[in-house]
Amino acid sequence: MATEATGGLSPVEAFAMVGVAGVAAQWLAWRFRLPAIVLMLAVGLLLGPVTGIFVPSRDIGSLVAPMISLAVAVILFEGGLTLSFKKLADARPAVRRLVYIGAPLGWITSSLVLVYGAGLSWEAAIVFGGIMIVTGPTVIAPLLRQAKLTSRPAQILQWEGIVNDPIGALVAVLAMGVVTVLRSDLQASTAVSQFVLGILFAFACGAVGGWLIVTAFRRNWVPEYMKVPLLFVSVLAVFAISDSLLHESGLLAVTVMGLVIANADLPSYNELYRFKEHATILLVSGVFILLAAGIKFETLAQLNWWRTGLFVLLVICVARPLTVLISLAGTDLPWKEKMLIAMTGPRGVVLVAVSGVFAERLAAEGVQDGALIAPLAFVLVLATVVLHGFTLAPLARKLGLTSGDKPGLLIVGGSLFSTGLAKALEKADVNVLITDTNRDHLRTARVAGVPIFYGDILGEAAEHNVEFIAYSAILAASDNDAYNTLIASDLGPEFGRDVIWQISRHKEGRARYALPSQLGGQSIAGQRTLAQYLELLAEGWTFRTTRLTDEYSQEDWRAAREGAVPLVVVNGDGMRFVEDAETFEAKSGARIVSMIPPDLAEQIRQESEEEGSIRQKARAIAREEAESARKMQEADTGSAGKPTNGSDNGEDDGEDDETDIDADIGTDDDDVAPVEKTDKT
Repeated sequence: MATEATGGLSPVEAFAMVGVAGVAAQWLAWRFRLPAIVLMLAVGLLLGPVTGIFVPSRDIGSLVAPMISLAVAVILFEGGLTLSFKKLADARPAVRRLVYIGAPLGWITSSLVLVYGAGLSWEAAIVFGGIMIVTGPTVIAPLLRQAKLTSRPAQILQWEGIVNDPIGALVAVLAMGVVTVLRSDLQASTAVSQFVLGILFAFACGAVGGWLIVTAFRRNWVPEYMKVPLLFVSVLAVFAISDSLLHESGLLAVTVMGLVIANADLPSYNELYRFKEHATILLVSGVFILLAAGIKFETLAQLNWWRTGLFVLLVICVARPLTVLISLAGTDLPWKEKMLIAMTGPRGVVLVAVSGVFAERLAAEGVQDGALIAPLAFVLVLATVVLHGFTLAPLARKLGLTSGDKPGLLIVGGSLFSTGLAKALEKADVNVLITDTNRDHLRTARVAGVPIFYGDILGEAAEHNVEFIAYSAILAASDNDAYNTLIASDLGPEFGRDVIWQISRHKEGRARYALPSQLGGQSIAGQRTLAQYLELLAEGWTFRTTRLTDEYSQEDWRAAREGAVPLVVVNGDGMRFVEDAETFEAKSGARIVSMIPPDLAEQIRQESEEEGSIRQKARAIAREEAESARKMQEADTGSAGKPTNGSDNGEDDGEDDETDIDADIGTDDDDVAPVEKTDKT
């Protein structure tokens, strides 16, 4: 730790603490399903103004400002890297309206709220108002997953956050340029010309830098292993060169550079973007810790708290709803979806990171209330994240815009096996979608009524037509082993490798055909290929969904279903494929989806017929007793009253609904605890 003479941390200790604190806060947020931004804010305040363990200005000194500037430059470049004009053109009309109309309208309404609500000057308001266009794509995604919204409003909110992220930063950079020019002692014509020149210069630097990268990558002037490092240092170089030649132009230049690369359709774009995404997560957490730890209670004391509360209230209840409702007026969206989008606008770490940079620059330009931008950003982010974190799911349920609390499985590859598994999972209250690039492979699923998607799940059409947010797990089960491996490897980073599964490959057990652990998905119990599963179905094996109870435990299931192949365990909060048939665990209330051999299926059928006969006899006795009781009641009262408890309709309200599934698909009925045979009947 630091020496007592200095009373602080050494630079090495300070850098280590920033990294550990930021990443630890992100991990804890994932582990306990909390908003990461709230934990990072809490950790930063605890380390900084509360305990004084880490004070950036003391422990890092003059390096704080350039570190934050470089980090924000990379963050804005990554934002530009997400904005594809082709994807924007293909996006829903509602998304385009939220960009073309909502972004400028949001800038105006936010600036007005900052002036008349928070009491800021117009100079500080137009800069901060531009940043407030950003709705926090890193925050909205986990909120959408938690709330399980239906496809259309979820996609609109997600795309709005992605597209408006770089636009908000771009507007703020331009607004800062306006403030800088107006603050100079130049004549109006000279000031305007310098402002236009600055924009053109930044655009030129960013465009040239992006063009050089695209050209070098397309012509293979750079080996694959050097593309990511070269891209990273190029971003820093463009920022430094542009900012040194013309002050305040660096951030705009790197944003434009990201736009150029994003729209160049590079073959290695996905690898580049993933690295930038990971780097951005690290940089955002570091910047957030630095800014939170650097907050002074004296600065917070400068805030007029009733005005701050009014500002937050106006943003949530006036500026955001007004912007969205005007932007979406005239579209075919139902009013419920418009209202949900209007009332959902969480701000994220990008807002805090960028506002921290502009707060210092406004203060340096002599804007007295410019320093208030940073604490206002913290308050706004904390309020919106906490509010929407607790209210989005209830509001969506109230409006009927949730996809339900059911777990979901996306099966890639249509076949008799996929359809049978899907029908069995539907009996366990699991949402299932089967996708395939071959329409014929989806025939049995269509006949069985299973939802399908015809097309490549990795294609752009799937981004707009598949409700990915409704599915928590993926099974790669096509007849192409290489395609299954591609699916599992490509979607693993997005969904999480712990929820990506793949049926076994042909000759998987041989050393010659072994793949590294980084490729493919997790294996299912039995290590069977698709051909082997189809052979089992051809031999008469069937799918079975069994519900465990306190009276019918997993041990009872093992004893009664000897020879069955367990595939999936569905609990109340999710589903998971069985990796080891001998060691898997399932508790009371869970459902086990398995495949059972023909002889066992016949035994179950005979038991069910016997149990059905017993039930029929019990129903007949119950009807006779009910009729006798009714006649006795009529005799006592002299009236022709009707029975009040049940009627002779042949229905059994207290039993499970057992319906036969198409035998060609190989799906059987629900199991329950066996009915005991007694002599009472």
